[in-house]
Amino acid sequence: MRRASPLSLWLINLVLIFVCAITLYPALWVVKLAFSEGQAISLSPSPLPDHFSFQHFIDLVGHVDSKGRWIFGRQLFSSLLVASTTTLIGLALAVSAAYALSRFRFPAREAGMQTLLITQMFPATLMLVPLYSLLQRLGLLNTRAGLVLVYATASLPFCVWMLKGYFDAMPKELEEAAMMDGASPLQVFWKVVLPLARPAIAVTGLFSFMTAWNEYILAATLLNDEALFTLPVALNRFVDEYKSEYGTFAAGALLVSIPVMALFYALQKHLVGGLTAGGVKG
Repeated sequence: MRRASPLSLWLINLVLIFVCAITLYPALWVVKLAFSEGQAISLSPSPLPDHFSFQHFIDLVGHVDSKGRWIFGRQLFSSLLVASTTTLIGLALAVSAAYALSRFRFPAREAGMQTLLITQMFPATLMLVPLYSLLQRLGLLNTRAGLVLVYATASLPFCVWMLKGYFDAMPKELEEAAMMDGASPLQVFWKVVLPLARPAIAVTGLFSFMTAWNEYILAATLLNDEALFTLPVALNRFVDEYKSEYGTFAAGALLVSIPVMALFYALQKHLVGGLTAGGVKG
């Protein structure tokens, strides 16, 4: 292949820089709002604030209610607890279910898989009324446990199908070799299958965590105590029909994105292998 000329490389780099600048501009605008003074939106096209200020972060993090409760800390705890518990429960159920659907043949197997797939065709808002009624009867309305139950149930079909595709692509000979060496089926699953499936488990867990972390409609409907709100519900309170605190909203948006970015960074070595998991079979 002919090597590109220096001029061509310069042009390619300039185009890439221009595209990156356009892509990052909305994010820089949020950063500008978060570190600017006041709540008004600046009309300046510059992505840098005229005067740097941390007041929006101080107001957001230091907010307490009439009972003296630290609201932001409770809401952050709610989001972390709900998203983490949803991910752990969903993965624990999905890993075993996906492995059984991939390796075993039993009656109604295909019907069960199709049923799981069909559940993904309906939007979450369609299930609001029955979910609300069920949680009310179970005494789980306006509780974190009820929200975790709803999230884990909703994410289970996606997790099962994602992991099943990876297990289908995993050679069965590895498991047969382990069983010939004297390993029990449980040992094969725990010591052979799960370590090999770490990329797919990491990506599936990441998607499950992000879904629970960013979900708004179900959380806003099933929770009515401000101290139990997840962060997306809490942030919506800053921009509504009665007030528009865009600076505080932008500061909250930056803080909400930190755990997701940290999780992406921690799982980055698994992302490439996990995102392509199940793409081919053989």
